[in-house]
Amino acid sequence: MSAQSSVSDQQKRPAVKSTPTAAGGYLLQFAQTLNDEQHDCLIKEIAGIDFDRITALFAAKDVKDAGLKLANSAGAPTKLIPTDIATKNPAEFKRAEEAGWKALREGRVGIILVAGGEGTRLGFPHPKGQFPIGPVSNKSLFQLLAEQTVAISQRSRTRIPYYVMTSEATHVETVAFFEQHQYFGLDPADVRFFRQGNMPAVDQKSGRVLMAATHSVAFSPDGHGGLLEAMSNARIFDDIQDREIEYLFYHQVDNPLVRVCDPAFIGFHLLNRSDVSTKVVRKEDPNEKVGLLVEVNGRHHIIEYTDLPPDLAAQRDPTGELRLRCGNIAVHLFRSDFLKRMAEDEESLPYHRSSKSVPYVDDLGELVQPAENNAFKFERFIFDILPQAERPLAMEVVREQEFMPLKNREGLFSPDHVRQAMCQLHTSWLKQAGWTTADELPIEIPAAAALDAADFLARHHRR
Repeated sequence: MSAQSSVSDQQKRPAVKSTPTAAGGYLLQFAQTLNDEQHDCLIKEIAGIDFDRITALFAAKDVKDAGLKLANSAGAPTKLIPTDIATKNPAEFKRAEEAGWKALREGRVGIILVAGGEGTRLGFPHPKGQFPIGPVSNKSLFQLLAEQTVAISQRSRTRIPYYVMTSEATHVETVAFFEQHQYFGLDPADVRFFRQGNMPAVDQKSGRVLMAATHSVAFSPDGHGGLLEAMSNARIFDDIQDREIEYLFYHQVDNPLVRVCDPAFIGFHLLNRSDVSTKVVRKEDPNEKVGLLVEVNGRHHIIEYTDLPPDLAAQRDPTGELRLRCGNIAVHLFRSDFLKRMAEDEESLPYHRSSKSVPYVDDLGELVQPAENNAFKFERFIFDILPQAERPLAMEVVREQEFMPLKNREGLFSPDHVRQAMCQLHTSWLKQAGWTTADELPIEIPAAAALDAADFLARHHRR
């Protein structure tokens, strides 16, 4: 029977061909109205739901005041590489940088790019990585980040595997975008795309899985913590083992200022024999919406800004700085064997439950747009593995040099704000190298020309 079968033809089919689980039987209440293709797709979606897990997550009690309990006993990371390490201790910085370049040259470093988000908040109905953000070139986020990888590969004369985590919403378009642009100079053999998983939204009163349409479940991505399961399902760890990759540089697609595979960061990580290292920026405004990296009993944790009570967020130390001030910028370096071990432990990353407004189809088959939060979504966060890491390390970086995520259509972290930050950064490189330029002139320096200020100075100093 074709996908265009009439309703009368469909009604000859039993109401339920096969019920994947009794718990999900109610999701087939509209089976008689579906054509074969829709029916089969719905059956497949239901079969992929772990109803026992959903039931347990729904029944679990909320952890009240988690941020309060953690923050009361937390302090700044004790092992923190300061922003001025290169000038205050040039010998230590050079040792780390050389160790990082050595690891790169030996092919021991890979990259994980998290790119499952769409540009919805930007009014951009495509994968966010496709957003054109170059202030002069109009290059996309994907291109700017990939070109850094190409430049690092060329400098180290090695191949760096590039693992791109997409989502159901972005996968097809992302792959097509890379293909359309010849992978931005990357070798296609070194690029692997894999999809993060989904979790169904459930009604927050009954716990029943919601339907987005009469033929589909209301799914949402399972968070960046879904990385571990997604890597396992796509056999990414097998590729990592085959390539003998020891370290994985993790970053998200929305930050064009990220220093991809920063050799010094890699070097400090391996010299400290850390399972996980994290880059942070100094938080100065207690109201800034950024998570905080803290240390409790020698273990690193990240407190989400939504979980931190305002009075604790505003606490200052005797020097006048915020007591908890290490802002998480979602840049990590993982030992690959540690990440694989965490992936093999189903309990390594807990699910977080959040109350959201989720459109759904009611029992009459009508689409409902809730005016209030009506559903729970479940997701995991990659930083929840930090407390399990041995010898954790943090490296503070200058915000204006490495952190300017694209998030909003207007105002802070908008396209105009991000482009301005890129121009200011690259203009500062020119001035440090002895070049002059009009302040209002937009400046963009491609990764092939320089990776940071020191690199630009070494290559383009005006004598």
